[in-house]
Parts: sequence; C-alpha cells; structure tokens
Amino acid sequence: MKRIKIANGPENASAIILGCMRMPALSVKETQTVIENAYDLGINFFDHATCYGDGEAETRFGDAWPATGIKRENVIIQSKCGLRFDRGIFDWSKENIINSVDGILDRLKMDYLDILLLHRPDLLYDPEQIAEAFDILEKNGKVRRFGVSNTMPMQIELLKKYVKQPLIINQLQLSLEQSQLIDQDLYMNNKTTDMSIMRDGGALDYCRLHDITIQAWSPLQYGMFKGVFVDNPLFPEMNEALGELAETYGVSKTAIAIAWILRHPAHMQAIAGTMNPQHLKEIVDACKVDLTYEEWYKLYLSSGKFLP
Repeated sequence: MKRIKIANGPENASAIILGCMRMPALSVKETQTVIENAYDLGINFFDHATCYGDGEAETRFGDAWPATGIKRENVIIQSKCGLRFDRGIFDWSKENIINSVDGILDRLKMDYLDILLLHRPDLLYDPEQIAEAFDILEKNGKVRRFGVSNTMPMQIELLKKYVKQPLIINQLQLSLEQSQLIDQDLYMNNKTTDMSIMRDGGALDYCRLHDITIQAWSPLQYGMFKGVFVDNPLFPEMNEALGELAETYGVSKTAIAIAWILRHPAHMQAIAGTMNPQHLKEIVDACKVDLTYEEWYKLYLSSGKFLP
C-alpha cells in the first residue's frame, strides 16, 4: 500500500481511504469483514460523516469494530459534520459541531477522532464560533486534527484567521471524467471552452501551497453521482485507454483510473466507497502502478479533453 505523509497530520496514512457511506446496508458481521479486509489490504484510513445513513454508518462500524481485534492506534478514523438533511440546512455552528462530535463518538464507541472535517460550506458560518468549537474539542481530547470538505480557498483563509489548528484536509470531487479541479489551469484564458471557467477558486494550487492534503471523492464516478465510467458504453475512448494500460500493468481498468489520481504530484488520497472485497482489491492495486507522463496524458485526453 502506498503511504501518504499528511502535513501537520498522520505521517503514515494509506493512499486509499475506505469511505463508509454504504455501510448502513451491511450487517454487523458483514461490516466486520469489510473492515478486516480493508485493513489486510493495507488501508488504515476510514472516512465517515454524520449524514451517512443518518449516523447508521458510524453505528455499524462501532458495533463491528471490537470483533476485528485491530488496535485503535493503528488506524485513522475521520468523520465529517455540518450536513443536517433532517432540518434542510447546513450547520457549522459551535453547538452543532460539538454535539455532532459527541454523537459520532457515541456511535463509533470510541474516545476520539483522528480528524474532523466540516462537511460542505454552511452559508451562515461564523469562523469565530468554529474556532471556539475546535478549541473545546481539541482541549478535551475528542478531536486531534481538523479539516474541511468542498471548501473554497478564500473560505479556508477566513477560517484560518480565527482557527488556531492547522486545516490539514480538503475533500474534493475528482475523477478521470470529473477533472475540473485540474482542467481550469490547462484552459486558462481560453474562451472556446467552458473548461476554462474557474469553478473552485484555484483549490488545487491553494491546497498544495498551504500543505492541505486533497482527498478525492467519487474517483470512479462521472457527473454528480450518475454512475461509474469504467466499462460504461458512454465512454468508449476512455475505456479503450484504460484497457490498454490495464493490460500493460497487469491490473484492472479500475486500478488504472485510481492510479491516474495518485500519479498527480499533489500526493492526494482516493476515497473508495465500495463494500465489495474484490472491487476494493482492484482499487488498492492502483498503488502498484506508476504511470508515465505519456500514459497520464493519454488517459486525460481520452476523457474528452484536448491540448489547447
């Protein structure tokens, strides 16, 4: 398993993260098997959120965890708070952040989180309240490190004016098909394509400048949760390129698609949301592949991009 050194954070984090959003569909015993399989494959990083099954993902994980026999200090447990679909709001208030962490830890049956992320921007967020919440959570030992998800650079800058702790993570959408995080630099000042539009305030370069590790979510999806692009007839050229490189490296198309993300010099992590052991193994195989410049660009261009 490829390891990532997270600046101001864990130094031995797996490049592949197991995302636990689909865990509510499993039994406790099935969840135990998924956790053990991931750990055996070298994954030591698990990602949760309060909105995953309205907390059921964390509950299932917490119920299954003791039977795995894995030492708590050998893994990195991350969760996110702020999405309140039950109330139709996003909520980064001090009260909600603190109460959310208490609920997370109760469901996980654990004493602390390694990392807490604020889950998508709350349009009414008060950075001073967030700073107070982070200070309380750090002081009482409930959260060790902090970060954000889907957050613009200037929003992070405003947070940093008040928050004392380093913000070490930004979870952002990225896949071979959904590559807008990367595209806009290539097409800068090009009026012939919408791919030149700055949609995220330069988040990729900002995170690299400020030692914030990017975690790529939906790394095999196209659109906004429309489905996977691997072996999808909508993407014949991309799948042809994936297939050729899969044969070259002796891995699956899935592994090549993930390797494309891991090849980027930003040293990102990729979040795998599958609960299927074989599919997870295919994703982990990406760590065996080190794409060349030519191979990386071949995949990029196969996804419908062009060199200006």
